[in-house]
Amino acid sequence: MKKEKPSSKRKRYKIPEPGTSPGLYIIDGEALKPKIVLHTYNDKSYKKEKIKNISNLDKLIEDKDFFYWLDIRGLGDPNIFETLYSKFDISRLVLEDITSSYQRPTIDEYDNDNYIFAVSRHLYLDENDTLINEQVSFILSDHTLITFQETYVDCFEPVRKRLEIGKGNIRVGGSSYLMYAIMDVIVDQYFSLLNFWGEELDAIEDRLYAHPDKRIMHDTQAIKRSLITIRKAVWPERDKLNDIIRSDSPLISELTKTYMKDAYDHCIQTIDFIESLKEIASANIDMNLSIISNRMNEIMKVLTIISSIFIPLTFIAGIYGMNFSREDPVTGKVMPANMPELYSPHGYIWTWVVMGVIAVVQIIYFWRKGWFK
Repeated sequence: MKKEKPSSKRKRYKIPEPGTSPGLYIIDGEALKPKIVLHTYNDKSYKKEKIKNISNLDKLIEDKDFFYWLDIRGLGDPNIFETLYSKFDISRLVLEDITSSYQRPTIDEYDNDNYIFAVSRHLYLDENDTLINEQVSFILSDHTLITFQETYVDCFEPVRKRLEIGKGNIRVGGSSYLMYAIMDVIVDQYFSLLNFWGEELDAIEDRLYAHPDKRIMHDTQAIKRSLITIRKAVWPERDKLNDIIRSDSPLISELTKTYMKDAYDHCIQTIDFIESLKEIASANIDMNLSIISNRMNEIMKVLTIISSIFIPLTFIAGIYGMNFSREDPVTGKVMPANMPELYSPHGYIWTWVVMGVIAVVQIIYFWRKGWFK
């Protein structure tokens, strides 16, 4: 079975009606039921437990000797957001942005450095090589990081493994470092996508030289459209990382800012990579059009050669097809200026010989002009 090329599927977001009150969050009827996991860790220990609801979350995270990561996948329970509003004083504007999953990457500081809200765009390919654009939201406080995903796709598995192993700064860097680690995974995923599309563009270029077909334009345009989607995510992601690096919030440690600079550099590299692939995609489209045009020109040249050969032959056949007899078949009177050679002996054969000579002379002439190359 032929593998389908990657495509970019534009998600239709449900946008609030004009004039809707700010801070009014709306739970999509198709939103998934939440799966909630609480990770509790410090430099010596790590524990993971599933939670059915977060009504008593304030008691679970009250020990300041630990850091906490609340991983929420699925936004289909309004009780989660009501608990965050009532017990943790999270702004309704933030809750609205979490449930409105069309937000661009951004970072906002709230309530005198009490917490920070951030958004990233997680891009990945599903089993059909269709580009999925998912929002990941962060709420960062002193010892706690809360993350929100629309789906159950586990894009944070590398971070979880690092937490379990406990090597590096992941357990000692605090909640802000954990937020960096997750954002870094998201940015690194951009590189994986671009490498995949780069290989696809190379394969398309090989197809252009070998067996160009009408799907080349469709496949290249699908990749170019995906590149535009990732570009729309990377540019604000770069600005967001830059804002984090320059932030004066005590919630973001100097260690985190140091590593954020590396993620920022990755965003710059990603943007350069995107521009290069866009140029390659445009070049492939132009080359495909050029090849199609050249093939059309070759076809037209062949048809022109054939027409040029048969035009004089058709002219001769047309003249002798008029049958203007030299003698009147009834009276026997000689008709002046009519075809005297119409009844010549071997006239039919001589006509073929003359037409053959004309055709051969034309072919030799076209060959010397290089038309058959």
